[in-house]
Amino acid sequence: MVEVASELSGRCFCGQVTWRSYGPVLWSGNCHCDSCRRATSAPFTSFFGVPRDSVSWRGQLSDNLSSGGKVTRQFCAACGTQMTYKNVIWPEEIHLYAATLDDPAQVTPQAHFHYAERLHWVDIVDDLPKYSGSADTTEAL
Repeated sequence: MVEVASELSGRCFCGQVTWRSYGPVLWSGNCHCDSCRRATSAPFTSFFGVPRDSVSWRGQLSDNLSSGGKVTRQFCAACGTQMTYKNVIWPEEIHLYAATLDDPAQVTPQAHFHYAERLHWVDIVDDLPKYSGSADTTEAL
């Protein structure tokens, strides 16, 4: 477990979808995989995981299924902001985008994931562990 937050909250760009969680932050990091880059139109994205049942929602989320139905990405139906990543590999966990946090200082990335897929022009200069895949499946580089 990375850190315990007394309360986390966030919202989409337009504010029509909000979330709140009292659960512990299980992990946090920057993902460089191709699918996350394409889903967010960014060179990488910062996520953190919390227990699925610890998050309450207000507003309408839409689903986008991918990876043969194993991954669900949810987004705001009004403005399109990416809000969640769910994978059947981690059925009790939901991944939230750090950029949606009301207070981004509450969660700091602790590692880089799928670093082997990073864009060649992204030069990361930090001391965080870098995994070629996920921390569940690979050793740090």
